[in-house]
Amino acid sequence: MKKKDVILRAATHLFSRKGYKDTAMGELTKMTGAAEGTIFYHFKSKQGLFLAILSNLKESILPEFEQYRKVESEKTGLDTVEESIAFYLHMAESREDLFAILHQRYPYELAENNPECRDHLEAVYNCFVDIFENAIVAGQRDGSIAADLAARKSALIVFSMVDSMVRFRMNNLYNVGALYKDLIESCRRMLENRNR
Repeated sequence: MKKKDVILRAATHLFSRKGYKDTAMGELTKMTGAAEGTIFYHFKSKQGLFLAILSNLKESILPEFEQYRKVESEKTGLDTVEESIAFYLHMAESREDLFAILHQRYPYELAENNPECRDHLEAVYNCFVDIFENAIVAGQRDGSIAADLAARKSALIVFSMVDSMVRFRMNNLYNVGALYKDLIESCRRMLENRNR
């Protein structure tokens, strides 16, 4: 693994556990064995390192979703919505450090004054919502999802429900596994074409 990747992985872990503001660069040098000068050579600043983490997440979402869905079949759009929910929950669990960062306050505070951070956050969330929207549009085409629903708004609602489940799990507030079936049924009831 390249030193730059080692630094990114370690920084992601530290930022997710301690938060951006409470993570000292000295901790990162201890964890990686990289001199502070090496870290700044690759990322220019602590903020640059943070933005690289967000960019890395953004760049990996769609390829990871395609890998997750690698078997194409005769699924309806409604089935694909369910698959997209499972993917999001899987990704949040397998990349817990990144999702912990997304659920912290700091990225949004930074985005208020940093257009690059705002662009990265918007791209990450748009990518996730696009996955749900594409499934809804496919379902409207194949008749499994009601045609009169606004696809983008419906995708935002589904995404919000699923992301809330991730927050519950990350904060140990509720056993998300116990809610999965109910979440899927709620989404199906909200979206399904009842005129078929």
